Amino acid sequence: MLQKEVLSNGVRVVTENISYVQSVALGIWVNGGSRDEEVELHGISHVIEHMLFKGTATRTAQQIADEIDMIGGDINAFTSKENTCYYVRVLSEHVLVALDVLSDMFHHSLIDTEELAREQNVILEEIKRRDDEPDDLVHDVFTEILWPEHPLGKSVIGTSETVSALKSQDLKDYIAKKYTPDSIVIAVAGNCNHDEIVSMVQQKFGALAGAQCEWRSPTSSPSATKAVKYIAKPIEQVNLVMGVAGYSQLSEEKYAVSVLDNVLGGSMSSRLFQEVREKRGLAYSVGSFTQSFCEGGYLGIYAGTGADTAQEVIAVCHEEVQKMLASGITAKELIRAKNQFRGGIVMGQESMSSRMMRIGRNELVYNRVIPIPEIMECVESVTLEDVARVAEFLFRGKEFAMATVGPFENAGADSENAKEAR
Repeated sequence: MLQKEVLSNGVRVVTENISYVQSVALGIWVNGGSRDEEVELHGISHVIEHMLFKGTATRTAQQIADEIDMIGGDINAFTSKENTCYYVRVLSEHVLVALDVLSDMFHHSLIDTEELAREQNVILEEIKRRDDEPDDLVHDVFTEILWPEHPLGKSVIGTSETVSALKSQDLKDYIAKKYTPDSIVIAVAGNCNHDEIVSMVQQKFGALAGAQCEWRSPTSSPSATKAVKYIAKPIEQVNLVMGVAGYSQLSEEKYAVSVLDNVLGGSMSSRLFQEVREKRGLAYSVGSFTQSFCEGGYLGIYAGTGADTAQEVIAVCHEEVQKMLASGITAKELIRAKNQFRGGIVMGQESMSSRMMRIGRNELVYNRVIPIPEIMECVESVTLEDVARVAEFLFRGKEFAMATVGPFENAGADSENAKEAR
């Protein structure tokens, strides 16, 4: 059963009691991520995420880890373009202990100067690792070239220069300004007592003040480009992402797009997987995906292939897009995509972590948790005509932006000016 309470200051508490399980997943969500960072503070949300684990006035970093380990739990966090989440998974009898630890980290982290310097080195190594992993790097490069003038185009991790320049006071000021109560959702799923959770959240978060309207810049739809960028690296494969602007999370077309994406490249039976990998043997990894945010979204195609077959893979992907645009999808493909969508939703409900993540994201984006039956009904209502309509919007007359990382000295890149060493 889902229950929601909004504290007088705007902090939202949403719980889903699942009485037949013995665990709880709990997350503190902040409606702010890399999209909200000033240019000179690029990466600060991710740095704050790291630093909140480095000790408080009453707990050292070691004690935070020990306390969660002693109750058999897991603790972690992540930062995205639009939000940040600090979360734990514990046995149900330890949920209040977990909330106490997370709340202490959230409110009372020291953000010590020496500790920050050490953690900046850690994050610089994380940036190097991202740059060494072309299948990760190419996605960051793609959003940078697709939306060069919009904050959604920025990477979450920041740059070596901006991360290195951050000071302890920068982080404290950012938290004080942007971790406002109306930006915070406490999401809980599992065997939990709603009233107990609300009572403790009131104790821990009830005194927070401030409002998101005082700091968040107005939303604006990103303008997409059709840029192409090659990054030369001495590796074996060409990793590429090609894509076009799509729909935001707030669009009613998101269900039809999900069906289109599944048919195009979202499963092993999809057109791209069958044509590129199974029939032609051109790639081990190939598929399509969607990314959607409150201000916009895109549909992308990813592939990893040899330098001598990259151009063929790109051509085949374009061909499959044009076939879908010209002929749509079949009734069989529509049924299969709907079944896969429903299967993913239902199976995800078997994980308390997945439930908590859905609750948190839904509450931040829609100010409510969309009921599963409503989602199922929306998916079931998608028609062949709906898929054809979104295909027209996505593909008709559009040129794909493309980012590639690979050994372009052997791949016949279009020009030396299109290359960049990174």
